Amino acid sequence: MTRPMLFVLFALAFSSFITAQSAARSYNYASPELIGDLPAELDEISGLSVAPGHRNELLAVQDEEGKIFRINAKTGGLLWAITFWKDGDYEAVEAVGEDIWIAKSTGTLYHVTNAGKPNQKVGKYNTELTRENDVEGLAYDKAKNRLLLACKKDAKGDGNDKNGRYIYAFDLEAKTLSEKPVFAIELEAVKNYLAACEKTTDHERLCDFFISRDEYDLAPSALAVHPITGQLFLTSSVGKVLMVLNPDGHIDHMERLNKKLFAQPEGLAFSEDGTLFISTEKKKAAHARVYRLPFGI
Repeated sequence: MTRPMLFVLFALAFSSFITAQSAARSYNYASPELIGDLPAELDEISGLSVAPGHRNELLAVQDEEGKIFRINAKTGGLLWAITFWKDGDYEAVEAVGEDIWIAKSTGTLYHVTNAGKPNQKVGKYNTELTRENDVEGLAYDKAKNRLLLACKKDAKGDGNDKNGRYIYAFDLEAKTLSEKPVFAIELEAVKNYLAACEKTTDHERLCDFFISRDEYDLAPSALAVHPITGQLFLTSSVGKVLMVLNPDGHIDHMERLNKKLFAQPEGLAFSEDGTLFISTEKKKAAHARVYRLPFGI
């Protein structure tokens, strides 16, 4: 291989690294754009996705009714709602092509085709995960044609380290769940990341949450894959933490979100251009809200 070719390959690899590192820090988390208050029916919004084929529309679910809501991504206004199943604890929604997938806290997945049309169909898939895992995050990993399921808790007796939070993969072709987690976010990795970080006010707040407590309180509440870098973005409503993992599972970025803006962040979604949407439940505010964060690279 010639020297010029080696230089080009090195430059591309370095550029990808810089892009990934920069992507995690390119969003203005402190000053997000409020797209609007949501209707009362979405006070308990628990999942968010960009609607299939509509860059200016979002999908949402809430954790009490078996409904899919379609909302305007510019105003937050409700466009329509359709029933897909009976009432239950639905925690996440994700569009895959023209199809829609919903995750229940028990680990059950629902596959909705032709949503809202006379020929709407729903397939139900019971995974090996249970209520003890408390699934709250769902993301489409296009590169590997799979869904990623983030667990809020670590179930007892599953063989995983209790000081870890785990993400499993559901193969969309085989319709099967991975036997073992494909990503592990362990307390030791968090401590190592914080030890190497610049010492700032936000760093101190993260240390207070992760190091000063007796328990590992990270509780993933939403998950999304960045469409350009392939990074995994997740929120923990407990502690108001936003964490970014690279595709290999290593931590690229962490920060504490402003609890006055993100009282209970439980929804993440990306549009194709990297625009990030974060939804938060009502909690003490007048209404639930969705914020828009443009991609700054």
